[in-house]
Amino acid sequence: MSVNLHGISETLLIPLWARAVETGRREAIIRDPVAVDWLERLDYDFSRFETAWMSQVAVAVRTMILDQEVGLFLKHNPNAVIINLGAGLDTRFFRLDNGQVHWYDLDLPEVVELKSELCTPPPHYEFIAGSVLESAWMDEIPSTDRRILIMAEGLLLYFEEERVREVFQRLLSRFPRADLLATWIGPAFVGRAKIENSVKQLPGVEFLWSPKDSRIFEAWDARIRFVQEWYLTDYHRNRWRWMGQVTRLGFLKRRLSNRIVHLRFQ
Repeated sequence: MSVNLHGISETLLIPLWARAVETGRREAIIRDPVAVDWLERLDYDFSRFETAWMSQVAVAVRTMILDQEVGLFLKHNPNAVIINLGAGLDTRFFRLDNGQVHWYDLDLPEVVELKSELCTPPPHYEFIAGSVLESAWMDEIPSTDRRILIMAEGLLLYFEEERVREVFQRLLSRFPRADLLATWIGPAFVGRAKIENSVKQLPGVEFLWSPKDSRIFEAWDARIRFVQEWYLTDYHRNRWRWMGQVTRLGFLKRRLSNRIVHLRFQ
């Protein structure tokens, strides 16, 4: 199956590759057989990412944490609505589907087209073609009194701060009582995609913004509450090599380590 993606859209191939590679490890952090299947069906040179060990570990750890947190959310809210922004070729639905959740994956039309060729979703799993930078896609999601969890995995770091603020305002207006799980790169890597062994393989892609303090979002709007954050290098330190040792120091961890932030709209 041919792949015709460019720019930010092409970055979705990195986590797919990383999850498939992790699945093949003897002591894997996560297992994702669907990622293995999809990778084998795509006509793409994934060998360009072979030296990107740090990205591979980061994706495995963030997948583990997000699976745990989304799974916990569904345990307490089995009929929840999950909205996955910039979903790419994410396969989390297949790992966590409980038969009651209504799950939406949002991405650009060319990505949705590719994903639709790889799988046929059941009725409670829908693909929405649209841009997170616009609001039209929100009309595809009916109003509901169900609990809502929004994910933005490996997405917002490619936008300037002002664009991210605009996204947050649209989400707040349409989903005023939602929870949000978003991933961020270490602030030291903003503007330095060329030193990151996976993203540097993709021309024209740059890390444009990442918050130095996760509580900055509370200052953006009184309706946003910081709940929790997870620094990826705190987990599976043996896999992080020198990065696992360096980030034992708090100030370096805050600068260098990718993290997941849980926010709540209220």
